[in-house]
Amino acid sequence: MSTADETWRLLFPICINAIMSVIAFVSTVCLIPKIKSIFVKANLYGIDMSKRSYEKVPEAIGVFTGCIFLVTMFLFIPVPFTDYILKNENFPHDKFVEFLAALLSICCMLLLGFADDVLDLRWRHKLLLPTVASLPLLMVYYVNFNSTIIIIPKPLRQWFGFSMDLWILYYVYMGMLAVFCTNAINILAGINGLEVGQSLIIATSILIFNVVELFGSQWKAHQFSTYFMLPYIATSLALFKFNWYPSQVFVGDTFCYLSGMTFAVVGIIGHFSKTTLLFFIPQIVNFLYSVPQLFHFVPCPRHRLPKYNKETDLLEPSVTIFHKSELNVIGKLLLWILKTFRLVKWQEDGEGVVICNNLTLINFVLINIGPLREPTLTTILLMIQVASSIAAFIIRYPLASIFYDV
Repeated sequence: MSTADETWRLLFPICINAIMSVIAFVSTVCLIPKIKSIFVKANLYGIDMSKRSYEKVPEAIGVFTGCIFLVTMFLFIPVPFTDYILKNENFPHDKFVEFLAALLSICCMLLLGFADDVLDLRWRHKLLLPTVASLPLLMVYYVNFNSTIIIIPKPLRQWFGFSMDLWILYYVYMGMLAVFCTNAINILAGINGLEVGQSLIIATSILIFNVVELFGSQWKAHQFSTYFMLPYIATSLALFKFNWYPSQVFVGDTFCYLSGMTFAVVGIIGHFSKTTLLFFIPQIVNFLYSVPQLFHFVPCPRHRLPKYNKETDLLEPSVTIFHKSELNVIGKLLLWILKTFRLVKWQEDGEGVVICNNLTLINFVLINIGPLREPTLTTILLMIQVASSIAAFIIRYPLASIFYDV
């Protein structure tokens, strides 16, 4: 194949995808105002707990933008394979199956996320559902690649060798990646614009990484990822317009699940799952900080949103109240670590009653900076996300040579 043919096969589908993404953005911006009342009539609405007013805000709008995203991808399916058909070349069935499996996993997660918004599923279901939705993806990976060998970092090679075959553990890792991506965004949420904003920054980071790698030896994998990132960014950007303070719509768990599975899909099929995790640094930090409450070593209220002060119109850290006798050994140890490194705001009276901030990155920012207006708080958290993506690129490129032969 000539260089011109390769360039055409590389860029033509991306250009068509970009045009379709622009159409998806315009369509989403035009349609969201028209469908808001439908959600309210169906009792899919919530009350913004960080506002003085108690207006009904449409909930789970992420299912609508997710549908626009999927419709765009469905219409795009023939485009990457048109050149093979017109030139009567061997059809790449493996790539076609990858495409369909990726869409199937995302579609399943969209359905399950909407079920969560409607039925308010328990946490154990939220851990199980992404695992089930990732099975088609893992099966395709097994059939097309089945590569479970990892390269060992330089400092460890004298003990483990140049590479190691993880076998079934690699598939466990990929399944856990899907679970983490879908839930990590969901637990760093609760204020206007944060869910969509952080997802947009992660998606843009992945897209930049794809563009950088697009003209390398693995261009097909990054081309595949670009197909998904462009329409995802387009529909999410339209949603961000309505979810930014003061929010006109709520995105719901549906959007968080859709986003996480989309990132997991491109990371697994595109063979850059470790790089994908680098773009989740704030979510990883938030998860680790939340572990004592998520696993109930420390009492965890149903909602850990910041506390809204109606008089000042500012958000303050929310707290959990408990008696020290309620904690087991692990809970006491974890809280001792957090107190020692001054990572919590701790108040304790003479009777052993403790008042402690809820363990989320949102509350951590508030206990260190002080009460903030909601849009200011969201902006700070999104700036942290941007700074983390910059750090991820530094780790991925300049620092990678320290540990790998790149």
